[in-house]
Amino acid sequence: MTTLTFLGTGTSQGVPVISCDCYTCASPDARDKRLRSSVLIERDGVRLLIDCGPDFRQQMLREGVRKLDGILFTHDHKDHIAGIDDVRAFNYTTGKAVDIYAEKYVQESIRREFSYAFTEPKYPGVPEIDLHTIDANPFEVEGMRVVPVRGMHYRLPVLGFRLGNLCYMTDMNRIEADELKKLEGLDVLVINALRKEKHLSHFCLAEALDIIDRVKPREAWLTHVSHQMGRHAEIYTELPEGVHFAYDGLKLRIEDER
Repeated sequence: MTTLTFLGTGTSQGVPVISCDCYTCASPDARDKRLRSSVLIERDGVRLLIDCGPDFRQQMLREGVRKLDGILFTHDHKDHIAGIDDVRAFNYTTGKAVDIYAEKYVQESIRREFSYAFTEPKYPGVPEIDLHTIDANPFEVEGMRVVPVRGMHYRLPVLGFRLGNLCYMTDMNRIEADELKKLEGLDVLVINALRKEKHLSHFCLAEALDIIDRVKPREAWLTHVSHQMGRHAEIYTELPEGVHFAYDGLKLRIEDER
């Protein structure tokens, strides 16, 4: 059994947005309080995090996470890498570095943004991380097979990740047909849907639904949702059967490959 926890389901600004008094941001519904997008995947005692944004500390404390076996990065934008400094806590409690799996360009951004973690001699207490280079080819983390799925985030190449019967894709606005073949036979597809109106660098709702219709997973969950989408209690009624809006703290349990 694989468990997926939605740590955050919001955009780079989160929901509510600072200084915004729109209808969605004013919602009292907890499902409309969205931290920056990230998920935790657990199977057979192995815990993998996908993306480590600025809300990482809050997310780890909320879910009571005591260890991580690896962090997978989809791309290098700040709302996906800004929480790296806080992996120090796991260094202290486990006594070892945290393994990070990222493409070369993402590693370059990490080295630049967190240069103090790589400068010799190291200042005491800096985050200890081991960088592992990945590309679009499958790899393993602690025996868990990961199949990267290539997509485009405007002009930036990004990765989604398939693990067994689950695939997580965020911050995409285009994916080629050959990559869609990697999504055949899914039980659960998680895909970004920013808003109803078309967007330059993210799938809008109609585009996400089109991908879902082509892939035909047993169920699909929409994430990286902005305040422009509307309130959860109202917009979820517009979705087709088997498609849902994710929300922070939601846990899914997925049967492993048969």
